[in-house]
Amino acid sequence: MGRFLNNLLQVVIAVLVMLVLVQIANACPTCKEGLSENDPQHASLVRGYFYSILFMMAMPFVILGTFGSFAYISIRKAQSSVGQAVPDNSVDSAV
Repeated sequence: MGRFLNNLLQVVIAVLVMLVLVQIANACPTCKEGLSENDPQHASLVRGYFYSILFMMAMPFVILGTFGSFAYISIRKAQSSVGQAVPDNSVDSAV
């Protein structure tokens, strides 16, 4: 019986904490639609949402482009170094 009351007390405390913190969780990125760009008090906040969304949308392309460019340059360097190290004897053997 004591274990049941302990578990019940933990659940009640967890629910109370969630009810108290619901005001903090109420703020979300989709609140941008509720703000007006014409309101000078919120204009910088709206602009911040705009740039943060652009930044988040651009990051996958920047990351993939960086790694792709690095891989391409590394492969090209490796191919050119192999081409310089091994002489092409096919022309000499045909003569």
